[in-house]
Formats: sequence, C-alpha cells, structure tokens
Amino acid sequence: MKKKVLLAFSGGLDTSYCAVHLTKDLGFDVIAASVNTGGFDAEEVRRLRIRALELGVSDYQLLDETENFYQNGIKYLIFGNVLKNQTYPLSVSAERVFQAVALANYANKEEVQAIAHGSTGAGNDQIRFDLIFQTLCPKIEIITPIRDNSLSREEEITYLKSHGIIGDWEKATYSINQGLWGTSVGGKETLTSDQFLPEDAFPSQLQKEGSEMIEITFTHGEPTGLNGQRMSPVDLIKKLNLLGGKYAIGRDIHVGDTIIGIKGRVGFEAAAALMIIKAHHLLEKHTLTKQQLFIKDQLTAFYGNLMHEGQYLDPSMRNIEAFLGSSQKNVSGAVRVLLAPYRFQLLGIVSSNDLMQSKVASYGESNSGWSAEEAKGFIKIFANQTKLYHGLDS
Repeated sequence: MKKKVLLAFSGGLDTSYCAVHLTKDLGFDVIAASVNTGGFDAEEVRRLRIRALELGVSDYQLLDETENFYQNGIKYLIFGNVLKNQTYPLSVSAERVFQAVALANYANKEEVQAIAHGSTGAGNDQIRFDLIFQTLCPKIEIITPIRDNSLSREEEITYLKSHGIIGDWEKATYSINQGLWGTSVGGKETLTSDQFLPEDAFPSQLQKEGSEMIEITFTHGEPTGLNGQRMSPVDLIKKLNLLGGKYAIGRDIHVGDTIIGIKGRVGFEAAAALMIIKAHHLLEKHTLTKQQLFIKDQLTAFYGNLMHEGQYLDPSMRNIEAFLGSSQKNVSGAVRVLLAPYRFQLLGIVSSNDLMQSKVASYGESNSGWSAEEAKGFIKIFANQTKLYHGLDS
C-alpha cells in the first residue's frame, strides 16, 4: 500500500507543485486539505476541490475552523485588545496557527505517514506549521519540498508544465490572503521601507461617502450585537467587515520583527478587527479598574507575541486566557462608532457598569466622597518619597 500524506493545500503555485511532486516523484497517496478560517465562500471551495483533483490527489477535504478560530483565538485577541506593535491585529499569523492545529488533528485521525506544506525557508509560516506539527503529531514525518529544495518560481512552473499541468502561474501583482479576522496584502511596495500600497491593491474599494453611526454591543467582552440586533460574534465580524469595507476602513501596513530575525512589512485590511478592538478597549477603560487595565496590558503583550510566533500550545497561553476571561465580567455595554471614508471614530459608551458615572465625584468639577482636608492629607503623604529623595540629594 502507498504511504498516505496530508498536504496543506491553498491552490497556489507552491502547493500545486507539492501535490504533483508528492504523487509522481515520491509515490504518496495524497490527501489535500484546505482549512477555512472564515475567508472561503462556496465558489472558492468548489474551485479548490476541482484544482486539487486535477493535480492528481486521491482526496480533497475542507476543514471548517471558523467557529473554533473565534472561540479559541479571536475571542481572546479581543479580550486582550491585541495589536502587534500597536498596529496589526494578527489577522494571518493567528489564522495560520489554527490552520496548523486543524491539519495536525486531521493527520492523526487519518493515520497518515507524512504531512506536507508549501512554505519556503524565508518566512514565519514554516515555523508555525512545523512547531505545531512536531507537538501534536510528533511521529508523523514533515515534508516541505519548496523549502528543502530551495525551488524558484520558475523551476516550479517548468516542472508543472513538464507534467502537463496547465495554469495561470503568472505571479499576481499583489498577494491576497483573506480570513475572518482580516486580509493581508503583499506587493512590491511592502518590500520597501518608504512606500504605501496603492488604492487598487486593497480588496475592498470605497463605495460610500458621508458618515453613519453604528452601535456595537458587548456582553462580557464578546461582540454580540450590532445596531440593537443580537447576532453571533462570527456573523457580527463578517457584517462589520462588509460595512467597514464600503468605507475603506481598516487599511494599514504592519512593520515588525519576524520569527527568523529579520524586519518585514505586510499590508492588511481589517475593518472589523480594528473597530471591535478599539471599541472593546474603550468599553474596558470605562468598566475596569486601573490595576486591571495595567496587568492586562502586560499579559496581552506576551499573549500576542506567543500567538504570532506559533507558540499557541504553550501552557502559559491557557493561563493568560483564564485571566483574560475572568477580567471580562463587567465588560458589557454598547459602544457608539462613527464610520466615514477611510476612518472611524469612537463616540462614547453606554454601560450599567460604567465606573465614570459615579455619584462620588465628577472629574475636575465636584466630589462628595472626601473633604478638602482629607485631600490635602492624602497629597502630603503621596508626595513623601519624592520629597525625601530631593531632600537627601540636596
């Protein structure tokens, strides 16, 4: 019997090469699998299935991880207001982690002898996939033909043509990777340090002028309603992506340090992610204490970095998630957001847990919780250490 290999399949040049190479040259029985984390529609799935079978694989599977991606990933990125380098909502990096976990679990279920992916040796994805495969299916061989043979695009295209595989292999001007939590955009401008992506590089184009106000409802930190209509978080994210996309909201370029130690730039469009994270953060500033907010900022920086680098399975991630979940007890209410072309503005919040709407005091105006003498005594004690330092230093 032929050995079985599970191939992570995207339908692009690299994974198309892998499908033929694994079948023709290495003699594997190839199962191609794509993982949907919220970016596939029915037509995309149909196209992927047809393409995979044309390449000679014995079976094609679609693994739908959209709900799992939200429940065990996106939810905590919202709770933590995670923006890497204060910019990037981990759209693709978090997505890759959950794709790798789904593939590893399926590989174990199917009892395959090998698992393959089309990553090169120059990016972060090779680390995310290999690290998770080594952890969840350590006895299964990992095969990476593009990385191992340092193949160029031209060599891959020549190989496919020699096997009668017809396709439009011309490299797209911009590479697009769409998922529930955002879409990455790569092109020649992202290889520079001084250029921004042009208007037509982004998948969503400006369709609406003027402005409109929307209201996002959160229940214990989770987005659960839009403009008074209750809906699931996944449906709300999809709706916000469409709504924000019409205003061309959520565009930026992330600059960061890759896992392999070099600087990199990637463009992205993440209307829902940015609106939800910023709205959630504003609601937290009204409903959490100073110390809660401070501690969360420290822990979520670790959480975001570990997620980005594929360390999702580290037990510390579950510890941080437990803290994040407990911190959301009072984070319920509605946030009003103004949408306009290329931008959004947070207008305010309404919450029964709002710590600002207190009868004790109104900032800069009046108070009923302490007297003038008590305030002066507090300030005197509060200044003690600084006064001692300057007194001893003089």
